[in-house]
Amino acid sequence: MLVKRILLLFFRDKSSVFFSLLGVIIVIGIYIMFMGDNMAQSVQSALGFYSDRISVAVAGIMFGGLVAMSSISSCMSAISISVGDRKIASKDFLTSPASRGKITWSYIIGSGAVGFIMSSAFLVLSIGYMMFLGGDLPGLTVWPRLLLTMVLSVLCGNSMVYFITTCVKTERAFSALAAVLSSIMGFLMGVFIPVGMFPNAMQWVVRLFPMSHSASMFRQVLADGELAALFANAPPEALGSFRSFFGVTFDYGGFVSSFWFSAAVLAAFTALFYALSVLVVRTRRG
Repeated sequence: MLVKRILLLFFRDKSSVFFSLLGVIIVIGIYIMFMGDNMAQSVQSALGFYSDRISVAVAGIMFGGLVAMSSISSCMSAISISVGDRKIASKDFLTSPASRGKITWSYIIGSGAVGFIMSSAFLVLSIGYMMFLGGDLPGLTVWPRLLLTMVLSVLCGNSMVYFITTCVKTERAFSALAAVLSSIMGFLMGVFIPVGMFPNAMQWVVRLFPMSHSASMFRQVLADGELAALFANAPPEALGSFRSFFGVTFDYGGFVSSFWFSAAVLAAFTALFYALSVLVVRTRRG
């Protein structure tokens, strides 16, 4: 019942739904007006020739990061309900037959469901836009990887945000932290600026930020096919350098991340943040 309550409260509040995706909407507008052409020109310079498929590859890179952003921003809006409940309804919940652990997992499942629904809708729109640019509908072998990426992205983002809520006591504090996270999230995922344009120290911060691996996985699924075709006649190191520059993969001093490495990173951080959240909730008084 509590999971259903969270879903109803979130989707009934149209402003909450809108503002949870406002950052993503703004970036889409900037991409269509400015960033798309600049990124396409960068790819064209790297290749040395023009192709209609460049815009599709660029869209895959950009929307991969945006879908990852939406998975955490929508969870953030949904999980804020638990912060408000802590002040208004905590005594009612704590005196109900439901255990504190069950209440905790209800909030986690409810916000995760919101994140999955919102991110899936945005992913479908992203694929539709790429098809409008001339891309192909992902094949049957691609969809399982997309589904796995979506699930891991939502779980990791949701666990991170829920852990933040366990460390704050008021809605104002959570709003401040959420604003800070929303501001830096696009940079840490390489959405606003390509990862390769950061100083080396900042690039390591990006590589160590767990949700960056969500963006990496989405980019690999959505853009790698187009990139492989575009760089087919280029030296192998050219494609590797390009993928690293735009955050499709991450270079850890000779070790280059893969889809399954990033999946393992997301799974590990999900378990860590959920374990920490449950530990904090169990030890909190009142």
